[in-house]
Amino acid sequence: MPQAWTIKKLLDWMVSHFTDEKIDSPRITAEMLLSFVLQMERIQLYMHFDKVIGKPQLDKLHSLVKRCIQNEPVQYLTGRCEFYSLSLKVAPVCLIPRPETELLVERAIEFLRSRTGKQYVCDLCTGCGCVAAAIAKNFADAKVIATDICDKALSVAAENIKKYGLEQRVELLQGDLFKPVISQLDEGNLSAGGFDLIVCNPPYVSRSEYEKLDAKVKNYEPKLALDGGADGLDIYRRIAADAAGHLKKDGALLLEIGYQQGLQVKKLLEDTNAFGRITVEKDFNNNDRVITAVKI
Repeated sequence: MPQAWTIKKLLDWMVSHFTDEKIDSPRITAEMLLSFVLQMERIQLYMHFDKVIGKPQLDKLHSLVKRCIQNEPVQYLTGRCEFYSLSLKVAPVCLIPRPETELLVERAIEFLRSRTGKQYVCDLCTGCGCVAAAIAKNFADAKVIATDICDKALSVAAENIKKYGLEQRVELLQGDLFKPVISQLDEGNLSAGGFDLIVCNPPYVSRSEYEKLDAKVKNYEPKLALDGGADGLDIYRRIAADAAGHLKKDGALLLEIGYQQGLQVKKLLEDTNAFGRITVEKDFNNNDRVITAVKI
């Protein structure tokens, strides 16, 4: 490397290097790494193009670039991820939030805004808490109970909830799907009849799909948050069996689904005879993404 490495030179070098190595979104990746090393916002990089970077920071950056080339996700390298206009902590114990999941949040907020009074929300498989935090941040009358089977993931979620001052409106419970919710029903934390809304982005990758996942996902993100069983539908079957019992009449179940799972998950919900209107919505890539079911 030349002696005088400025921010501009480093960005140009990384973008070129990442492009050659076929790293996704090379410029955004370069910006994320450099802003992390320099402890600057990404926009600030462009305001200090001529700033010369010292050797300790160059060495740290070079190490991160090498790890990035080896497919380690930039979000884990920096410990940060942007989701629904929130800057969230992420770690290898939880799935990295995807832009596609923002559609689930969007529909959840729209549903809540169509109702009046305090709304009780359950977020299953919360992971880093991205869905719970985004809903609570954007809908002030929401009381959210978020569950996850992984206590380490919940520790990350707790940091994200605290960062945005949502501790009074988002309660994190460790356990398998609805199991930790049951005790809450007896403690007056829910209004009569259960939740107004249940949301979930569950593990939905089939075993055969899992084996073919990109190395960046398969080698670094937690299998527990990805593996949905032989056909990818294990968690949906369990949610379909139990969700209606935790929903108010006219309450909604909102699920993120895999790109080809719309018809299968819709059938699971139809077979319960508990839901009236069931719709499947596609994302910006025209893949099945969100299913909405309203309890009769």
